[in-house]
Amino acid sequence: MKRRQFIAGLGSAAAWPVVVRAQQPTLPVIGYLGSQSADDEYKYFTEPFLQGLQETGYVEGQNVAVEYRWAENQYDRLPALAADLVRRRVAVLVAAGTSAAVAAKPATTTIPMVFSTGGDPVALGLVASLSRPGANVTGIANLSGELNPKQLQLLRGLLPNTALFGVLADPGFPGIQSNIADLQAAARTLSVQLVAEYAGTDSDLETALATFSRRHVGGVLVSNGAFFSRRMEQVAALAARHALPAIYQRRESALAGGLISYGTSNGYAYRQVGIYTGRILKGEKPADLPVEQVTKIELVINLKTAKALSLTIPETLLATADEVIQ
Repeated sequence: MKRRQFIAGLGSAAAWPVVVRAQQPTLPVIGYLGSQSADDEYKYFTEPFLQGLQETGYVEGQNVAVEYRWAENQYDRLPALAADLVRRRVAVLVAAGTSAAVAAKPATTTIPMVFSTGGDPVALGLVASLSRPGANVTGIANLSGELNPKQLQLLRGLLPNTALFGVLADPGFPGIQSNIADLQAAARTLSVQLVAEYAGTDSDLETALATFSRRHVGGVLVSNGAFFSRRMEQVAALAARHALPAIYQRRESALAGGLISYGTSNGYAYRQVGIYTGRILKGEKPADLPVEQVTKIELVINLKTAKALSLTIPETLLATADEVIQ
């Protein structure tokens, strides 16, 4: 009897770890799809996303897990990376940026998806409408492309004697042709000419800036796109080398040495992506969450760069700037 009791006791003890493991709650998993790399995106995109998530009560590693997939600026990898996250049956799929959103949308019709985009979500086919997104998708729209005409107008104001401007375009950015068409229309209104150069590699980038210089382009508008976001310091340095005044989409570009930036706040946008993700984890439906349009616009001027370009910034423009870098 004692031997049987001892064996039975061993059996009970062996079951203890199994019981303990069964009692541990399973963390919900968020799939995060990024066009760039962890190092490039964390500070400007992922960090505010996690802050927004925390505001809804979710902390990575404590009560939620995040599976990251990075395309390393190779857009053709995005569909496969999105499919991988779908196969893992994540609770919510987050698409960071326009290219990621366009790639992730066809990957699932059931997993809730939250995107951030600088384009028009309706024109891109992401949602049926901003107020009623429908299906399993919602998100945050920066609509940075719609600011391009205003950016050209600002650049024209800084360079009133310039008749030829350039736009530096990322060929892999969805909607880039529509953005350039809008810029061409704005250029005609301002009675100036606009030429476009495309850059999808480092070699392209150097060639494009050199071409602008050779054609005596007076100022350059750097369009939206993950390729340029990943190379903010490089683009600013090349513009400085060729003495080209340039306007950028993001505050961080002005901090990196660019002359001026005018665009929506990416930090705010990705914080809202985190908040929407948390709300969906708590049971809300993407179809019931309207696409939010970011209305906060930041104007940042780098006076150090302006001085290097022998460019005088009007006091009226300085007075309206959100930040002036001395």
